[in-house]
Amino acid sequence: MNTERLLGYSFKTPALLRQALTHRSAAAAHNERLEFIGDSVLNCVVAQLLYQRFPAMPEGDLSRIRAALVNRDTLAQLARRLDLSRYLRLGEGELKSGGMQRASILADALEALFGAVFIEAGFTAARDSVFTVYGDLLHDIDPEQLGKDAKTRLQEWLQARRLPLPEYTVFEISGEAHAQHFMVKGKVALLDDAVHGEGSNRRLAEQQVAEKALRLLAALPPGTTKRRGGKHPHD
Repeated sequence: MNTERLLGYSFKTPALLRQALTHRSAAAAHNERLEFIGDSVLNCVVAQLLYQRFPAMPEGDLSRIRAALVNRDTLAQLARRLDLSRYLRLGEGELKSGGMQRASILADALEALFGAVFIEAGFTAARDSVFTVYGDLLHDIDPEQLGKDAKTRLQEWLQARRLPLPEYTVFEISGEAHAQHFMVKGKVALLDDAVHGEGSNRRLAEQQVAEKALRLLAALPPGTTKRRGGKHPHD
C-alpha cells in the first residue's frame, strides 16, 4: 500500500492496518482506540523534539508550537498528502456526506496509524513514522510564525510594510445548509489579481486565501514595495 511507504512503516498485521483506517460508521472494529494511543504518541514525539531543539524556550511557547503541529488542520493536510482518503473505510452515510475529505476523519485516521505502529512495533518505530510523515515541517520549524494562523501572519507581514490590510469577500455559497461550501476572494496589497480560497466555512476559506497570498508575496522580487505597474495597492 502506498500509504505504508509514505508512512515509513510496513505492517506485519494487515488487520491492524485495516482497523486504523476504519471509521466507526463502517464497522465495530473501528479506529478510535488506536487514535487515542496515536494522539498520545504524537504529542510525546513532538514535545520531545521541541524540548531538545529549543533548550531555552519557555513552556508556554513550546505548548503553542506543539499545538500548531498536532492540531486537526495540520494532521488533515498531512493525511491528504498521503492520499489517505483512498484507503479509508467509511459507512454509507459518511460516504454520501463527503466524509472522505472531512478534516476530522482524516486527522483521526492518521493518528490511528501512528497508534497502530506503536502497538505493533513500539515507540521508536512510531517516532520514526511521525518524523517520516512530518518531514520538513519538523525540520524547518519557525518558532516566531508557527502557531499563528495564515490571516494573522499575512496581517503582520503587511503591517510591517505599512501596507493596507486584506479585504475578504464571500462571492459564492453552495450546498445544503448542513454541508455548505464557501468561496472567498481576497484583495491583497502588491498583488494584481484577487486571491481565491474555498472551504466548509468562511473562516477556512479566508485562511486559504491568506495562505496563498503569503506564498505569492514571498515570490515577489526582494525590495518590492509597489504593485506591478507602479500603482498604489488597491487603486
